[in-house]
Amino acid sequence: MKIVVLDGYTENPGDLSWEPLAALGDLTVYDRTSLTNPHEAIARIADAEVVFTNKTPITKAVMDACPNIRFISVLATGYNVVDTAYAREKGIPVTNVPSYGTASVSQFSIALLLEICHHIGHHNTSVHEGNWENCADWCYWDYPLIELEGKTIGIIGFGRIGQAEGRVAKALGMKVLAYDLYPNDTGRAIGEYVDLDMLLAQADVITLHCNLTPENTGFINKDTIAKMKDGVILINNARGQLIHEQDVADALNSGKMAAAGLDVVYTEPIRGDNPLLKAKNCIITPHISWAPKESRQRIMDCAVANVKAYLAGSPVNVVNP
Repeated sequence: MKIVVLDGYTENPGDLSWEPLAALGDLTVYDRTSLTNPHEAIARIADAEVVFTNKTPITKAVMDACPNIRFISVLATGYNVVDTAYAREKGIPVTNVPSYGTASVSQFSIALLLEICHHIGHHNTSVHEGNWENCADWCYWDYPLIELEGKTIGIIGFGRIGQAEGRVAKALGMKVLAYDLYPNDTGRAIGEYVDLDMLLAQADVITLHCNLTPENTGFINKDTIAKMKDGVILINNARGQLIHEQDVADALNSGKMAAAGLDVVYTEPIRGDNPLLKAKNCIITPHISWAPKESRQRIMDCAVANVKAYLAGSPVNVVNP
């Protein structure tokens, strides 16, 4: 059985092993495959039966050109890069990795918030540049420092990741408000479910942990920002398309929004004309919430388990049943 990984570098830049997957067949791993030229994907898949992708699109045209494909697995939770409906028509199961980054993504969200509160990176650089050595006082700070205890965090999307963040926020002494389409008792033990307008109006910090849908694309925009407190902090390490970037940049530059911590943007890699790059008090990191080694190992383990289950005739984590 031939197995092809189209874009394996971000999953495994060299600190993990492909051997468990190689033990299941004739494995070829490509670091990167074009996201825009389907002919490269077609040439690399060739007569392979099992195909892994992370961000390389597998379209109807790709599947038609590679008739030996029997199984497609996405090395992530999101699977919009695969035409799952057409794969279903062709009898090709498509699987994903549904839960691997709960700890790392929630931890990163809190890290973005704490960086905004304390600007640790900036002050570390300042000290190494000699500014403390040459300071007239025994301490200094270049930004307002923020204490979180007693403040309210509003978490939009209160599933596994949102609830994990909520537990940490609660431990920091914050009041937790949550908005989710499916409230549950686990969530109620952490915070208070409210409607979206109430969350927007009451939260000092708003964090996004919801799935991207056509209905919520760009829902953080000038209209919803107008409902927020003056000086609100926004954290987004879910999907960049959840926010209207120019509206958020305008809110940061006007002071309506005190700061933003973003690990995702609308177009990735980020483009040089993205308005957030020049916005005030905006921290941007390169989509790395998911990327600790422990988290990526869980992806690898699940990917191997997905293939084994398929070979056993009982595929799991199928997104197009």
